[in-house]
Amino acid sequence: MKLLLDTNILLWLAADILPETAARYILDESNTLLFSPASIWEVVIKRGLNRADFIVDPTALYRGLLDNGYEELRITGKHALTVSSLPLLHKDPFDRMLLAQAVSEGIPLMTADACVAQYPADIIFIGK
Repeated sequence: MKLLLDTNILLWLAADILPETAARYILDESNTLLFSPASIWEVVIKRGLNRADFIVDPTALYRGLLDNGYEELRITGKHALTVSSLPLLHKDPFDRMLLAQAVSEGIPLMTADACVAQYPADIIFIGK
């Protein structure tokens, strides 16, 4: 199964602090693990704002994902247009793009964000 991982999951992965439920999905070799450029962009911006929860080096994160076989899900115009059809349950533009990508592509989004998990979409919610 294809899985799009949200930014928090990627940060936990980089810090080696994945909850067991997330690790089961990620270690399952039958799953294809995807990440979005929106997550890399989010890390760049929030690290630049000195957010304590975004201390990972975005270049190292990106390289590590590619080197470990994760696939980059490119952002398309279709994804951008899908954002307009999402209910406004969550205002974070990065999360909204991730959700739009998952909805457009018909793949589950693995998230640690309880607000994102409220969307009527294929969501795998991983609590802390």
